[in-house]
Amino acid sequence: MNTCRSAVGHLQNEMRLYILINLFNDEGLVLLQDWSDHALWWEQKQQWLLKTSWTLDKCGVHADARLIFSTQHKPLRLGLPNGVILRLRASFSIPVFRTVQGICRVLNIRHPEELSLLRPVEEKKKKKDKNSTEDEYDLTNVPLTSVSVPTLYDGMPAHFADSPKTEAAYKMLSVCQPSPSPEMIFPLSLANRWLDSSRSLMQQGIQENDKLWLRFKYYTFHDVEPKYDAVRLTQLYEQARWAILLEDNDCTEEEMMLFGALQYHIGKLSLSQEVGSCQGMEDLESALKSLEVKMVGENNSTDINLCCLYFYFCVLPFRPRRLTLRDYKQYWFKFQDTSIFYYKSKEDSYGEPIQQLNLKGGEVTPDVNIAGQKFCIRLLIPVPEGMNEVYLRCENEKQYAEWMAACKLASKGLTLLDSSYRTEVKNIQTFLSMQRSNSSASTPQTDESINTQSLVSPRYNKKYKVKQLTPRILEAYQNVADLSLTAAILKFLQIWQSLPDFGISYFMVRFKGSRKDEVLGIANNRLIRIDLGVGDVVKTWRYNNMRQWNVNWDIRQVAIEFDGNINIAFGCTTADCKIVHEYIGGYIFMSTRSRETSDTLNEELFHKLTGGHNAL
Repeated sequence: MNTCRSAVGHLQNEMRLYILINLFNDEGLVLLQDWSDHALWWEQKQQWLLKTSWTLDKCGVHADARLIFSTQHKPLRLGLPNGVILRLRASFSIPVFRTVQGICRVLNIRHPEELSLLRPVEEKKKKKDKNSTEDEYDLTNVPLTSVSVPTLYDGMPAHFADSPKTEAAYKMLSVCQPSPSPEMIFPLSLANRWLDSSRSLMQQGIQENDKLWLRFKYYTFHDVEPKYDAVRLTQLYEQARWAILLEDNDCTEEEMMLFGALQYHIGKLSLSQEVGSCQGMEDLESALKSLEVKMVGENNSTDINLCCLYFYFCVLPFRPRRLTLRDYKQYWFKFQDTSIFYYKSKEDSYGEPIQQLNLKGGEVTPDVNIAGQKFCIRLLIPVPEGMNEVYLRCENEKQYAEWMAACKLASKGLTLLDSSYRTEVKNIQTFLSMQRSNSSASTPQTDESINTQSLVSPRYNKKYKVKQLTPRILEAYQNVADLSLTAAILKFLQIWQSLPDFGISYFMVRFKGSRKDEVLGIANNRLIRIDLGVGDVVKTWRYNNMRQWNVNWDIRQVAIEFDGNINIAFGCTTADCKIVHEYIGGYIFMSTRSRETSDTLNEELFHKLTGGHNAL
């Protein structure tokens, strides 16, 4: 027995990296085999034995253990947001967080911490397509690199310029493709399918040549630079486009037509776009000007001039189904710091207000109809009992833009002195002008190249006929026709991020002490409790008020403590609580990033915040 254990112990020498073994083929020629990528996989324990200086005895391996000598990097089929399928080599032995970093280095996607892998939805093939196969781009021969910023050759990473096949693959990655047919539509609400970032692919049952999806998981897009982020921007645009088409994000009819016009414009420009071509100095100059405005700012007043607004107030969930102008009351409002003060008359504004509404930590959503000249702001203001709902109805676009920008900043704890206030006002005004009909321009009524089914959501395709949608999309197109390709993509993403429910991942949960299931929305800066029956927001908790959170892994319950002795606890009913725990910790990790340290990634901190009891 001692001899056997000694022999087993000496097997560690066969596990060391960079061992070259001489093999002979049938003709007696010596072949050189590299075993550096091989390691032992312990099947019963579902773990890799990667500590090559340890004996098998020290690893806890017994005589009845089944060990598989296998490669650590294996082929993986990867589905991207634009529908392209890649076949590349990925590590099956390290945490998924690091595997995604390696994949993103190959694809030239910066900030891989924003992305992750998830299991795809099982696709039901039609009988006539039973023998059909998906087109795949083979990148298994592309060398894995450890360089975060690859060397560019003719506008693309050098490892893509080796052959025409890899060049074609890079074009599919970095250039927006023509609008897909409706049959290609796939669901986006897949929050329960994310892989565990702290465990390896093999530990989660993923085998060689399995198919996974690569998607943006955390909706905080850091340090976007069009010059370096061609693939990142393209894939982000594609994911945003599907979110609009599948109505994962709700938007108004005017916004949907604008999204359709931008897609049409981007599709036209992409047909003539060459790989690695420069977008022109205009984009660079505009980006520098935007950066200068953000850094320098403008002189803003400390409050918005006293003005008359229409006001409606209620306590959720008690609200009429439809609000009319008769439901509003007219008051005089003043905005100061992060609060709204309102008075019965202009003369009373020199005295005590009727009420002060502090918007910090609240929810701000637009309620606008350009054609109907409706400019409303919906506010959800947190109070100890829940949420108060307030509607402000503005008289015109200018007033709406100023108050909407102020409310957005106040909800984040920022005042009107913040340098981004004027920029936010201009962005809102630009967005409104894009939705306005352009009567002065001659708009063609038809265009055979427009496929309305791939530009607007199915709801509008059912509501209107093609001959009704086409002129409306072309009318909105007149307002964006002068944008360059990069500017159009950035504008699409900017409008997408301004939607009320942007970046919220939903989970079915049951709060402690409650007898019914509710919806928990997880955003980049807050948790949202939503009534499942009516869909109204019941309560909002911000991360900056969070003191600590933990998970009881025995009963799979998440417990969170906030300032003010507020404690909540809930269990997940449709997903593993590890996914929810990883979302919360992941967003807190994203908030620690800065431009100064954008090239370095604190992986240890990420696993401490997201790994739970499996933290590395």
